[in-house]
Amino acid sequence: MASTGIHVVERTNLASQIYENLREQLMSAVFQPGQRLKIRELAKEIGTSETPVREALIQLVRDRALEMKEGYFIRVRQLSLAEYLELRELRLILEPLAAERAVPHLDDAAIDRLSESHRQLLLAEKNKDYRGALQHNFDFHFGIYRLSGMPQLTEMLDRIWVQVGPLMNFLYPHGHPAYSGEHQHMHVLRGLQQRDAQAVSAAIKDDLIEGGSNFLRVLEEIEAHPARAAELLELRNEPSSSTRKLIPK
Repeated sequence: MASTGIHVVERTNLASQIYENLREQLMSAVFQPGQRLKIRELAKEIGTSETPVREALIQLVRDRALEMKEGYFIRVRQLSLAEYLELRELRLILEPLAAERAVPHLDDAAIDRLSESHRQLLLAEKNKDYRGALQHNFDFHFGIYRLSGMPQLTEMLDRIWVQVGPLMNFLYPHGHPAYSGEHQHMHVLRGLQQRDAQAVSAAIKDDLIEGGSNFLRVLEEIEAHPARAAELLELRNEPSSSTRKLIPK
């Protein structure tokens, strides 16, 4: 009797769901550079077999978010400074563009959600809830970009951020964003409220440059002294949680 292919489709769909979920966690800095991802543990947490988890992880290796070592040892990649700077150049072009194109699609309710994400970001920073701060910052930026109406562009940003996201764990506390004046997110929000696409684009670019200057300095320090990476991660108030938002059982 010929196979219907139903089980293959179900498995593929599950692998795709796990892939998307893990990718989102990588992008929002749930995973840390160098963190090992164990197929058996992830499968147990999700409540599935190891096969779709393995397929999802292999795809993330192809995306250059993870790396596979000898003996199927899979861990989160830590970008070199040169790799980060190359991706940063692309971000400085693509993120302002995505924000600019999102302006016509953002209604008052969406802007209110972004304002709340920024408020929660500041509160998390004040409380030294660095995991929360990273999540709220991600929600703020991608809450804009994903409304650009340009799926090819947002896919490019996803592929960049799946590599960059884990590095953001080095943002706090030593690479804490600093601004000479008002927080650049406020300029972004004001531009959105005024439906000024050029102002929003400029504010996003300024946020990447000004807000990321301390972060870049930390990455330069790590490049010069690689052992510093582990020290910085240990200083984080909250231990890593690798399966916080996995697909429920």
